[in-house]
Amino acid sequence: MRRHCPDCHFTWAYRLGDGRFKCRRCGHRYRPLSAFDASRLAPAVKLQLLEYFVLGVPVYRQRFRSPASRPAIERFYRIVRAVLALEEELREPFAGALECDETTFGGARKGKRGWGAAGKVIVFGVIKRNGLVKAMPIQAHSGAEVLRCIREHTTPGSLYYTDEWQAYISLRLIGDHVVIRKEKGRPMGRDHINGIEGFWSYAKNWLYPYRGVPRKFFHLYLGEVCWRFNNRGCDQYPLILQRLKATHFDEIRPILVQNG
Repeated sequence: MRRHCPDCHFTWAYRLGDGRFKCRRCGHRYRPLSAFDASRLAPAVKLQLLEYFVLGVPVYRQRFRSPASRPAIERFYRIVRAVLALEEELREPFAGALECDETTFGGARKGKRGWGAAGKVIVFGVIKRNGLVKAMPIQAHSGAEVLRCIREHTTPGSLYYTDEWQAYISLRLIGDHVVIRKEKGRPMGRDHINGIEGFWSYAKNWLYPYRGVPRKFFHLYLGEVCWRFNNRGCDQYPLILQRLKATHFDEIRPILVQNG
C-alpha cells in the first residue's frame, strides 16, 4: 500500500516503532488510511454490506433491512467500486488476438437515436480472445478517440478483430487487422467479435437493476463490471476485501468523481 502524507502528500516516510509513519519532508506523523477504513461504518456493518455488494444487491433493495443510512452505504460502495476500477485501470496493455468494439450505455429516450443520442455514454472496449477485458468511456465516437485508446491499452503487433468502421483502417500500421463483415447481424465466415459483444450484453444486464447510473460515477460502475468479468471464475468476496485493506485511500481519491 503506497503511503501519502496527509499534510504535504509526500510519499517517502520513516516507519516508527508504534506503527505510525513520519513524513521525510514535513515531519508529520500519521497512520496510513486504507480504503476499507475510509468509511466510518462499523467493521461488522461493512462486511455485511460487502456481502450484498458481491451478490449485486442495489441499495434501494436493502431499505427494509439496511444496517446503515442510504448515503453511508452508497459512499462505501463508491469506495469499493473505485478500488476495483483502479485495479482495472492499472492492468497491463493487452497483446495477442484482440477484439475491439464500441457501444453506448443509457436508457431509451425520445429524440435523436444512434451515436448522437442525448444522455448516452459512449464506451470503447477491447477483449483478449477467451481472456480479459478492458472498457473505458470515451468523449466522442471518433476515430481519434478510439485509436488513442487502442494505442494506450494494447501492444503494437497484436492481431485486431474489428467491424467495418473506417476508423479502424489504420490499425494495419501497428499490427495485423481482420475486418468482420456482417450480413443481417451475423458475421460472414469464421471470424467474429462475439467476445466483446458478449461482454456488452454482460455489462448491460449487470447494470440494469441499478435503475440508472449517475454520469459522474459511471466510470466506477464500468470498472466494477470489468473487474467482475475478469474475476468471474473466483470467489469475489475475499478478493475485494483484500484489495480494500491493501489500497490506500489517497490512491482512489482522484477517480472517485469524474467530471464531464
